[in-house]
Amino acid sequence: MTRRHARPDDLCGIAHAVGVLGDPWSLLVLRDVAGGRTRFEQLVAETGISRKVLSQRLEALVSDGILERRAYSGRPPRHEYVLTDLGRGALPVLGALQEFGDTWLLGDGAPDAGAPADSNEVARVGALVGERVPQLQTLDPVSDDALTVVYCYPGNAFPGADEIPGGIGCTLESCTYRDRLCDFAALGATVVGVSTQRPSEQSAFAAAHGIRFPLLSDTDLELTTALRLPTFRAGGATRLKRQTLVVDRDRVVRATLFPITDVTGSVEESLRIVRGLAETGARSTG
Repeated sequence: MTRRHARPDDLCGIAHAVGVLGDPWSLLVLRDVAGGRTRFEQLVAETGISRKVLSQRLEALVSDGILERRAYSGRPPRHEYVLTDLGRGALPVLGALQEFGDTWLLGDGAPDAGAPADSNEVARVGALVGERVPQLQTLDPVSDDALTVVYCYPGNAFPGADEIPGGIGCTLESCTYRDRLCDFAALGATVVGVSTQRPSEQSAFAAAHGIRFPLLSDTDLELTTALRLPTFRAGGATRLKRQTLVVDRDRVVRATLFPITDVTGSVEESLRIVRGLAETGARSTG
């Protein structure tokens, strides 16, 4: 890897990581590539970075093995930039930075599975409407059905849940979706749950409670980072705040729910949204 910064301690992993990712522009470029903005013009538009500086940062990230440069057009020649395995390994760094910013710089430092209605987190989740969910390497919550309801939750019975606002209710939420699954299916919608718990924990919970839809594990924060989903720390782990996305088969987010204060009510609201979208689609094709 290219050394671009002084490293006071060659035995320090932080010093080595800063040498590769310590530049603010590099972190923002990595953030946006993780979010599916892989082409030069997209990165210019999203970050506001100058074309010269962007070219330099992309060259450095490719040289350091964080990004891979791939051709997507031969005439004229055009390239896009995608995460390597090393780049995906850096996603938890971005997740930690976002969580630190949301919790300590924009918040009061207290863990919370929700957020104030006027918070940056709520605005950021709301701004996902109309955005596309990028194709991810290890986790894809979007089905081929007309609509997918992706509900994100902190985790089932995680340590300290009863001490955190909004921490209780994950089992009730999943079981309510289980009980209403036929209603969603009748409208052409799939339900998918996502948390940062390990796959073994998800599987055990699904078996114990008869959950018949996928419970996905975003342990590497790939989806979390791609969509900049709000998180908090509890029980020694990064956990997704309780939030729901309704996504169509073209991977476009059609609606979001956040913050969620009424767990069972949010399931009914998701069903209402799906019903409305299904009826709109039926009228447009009728």
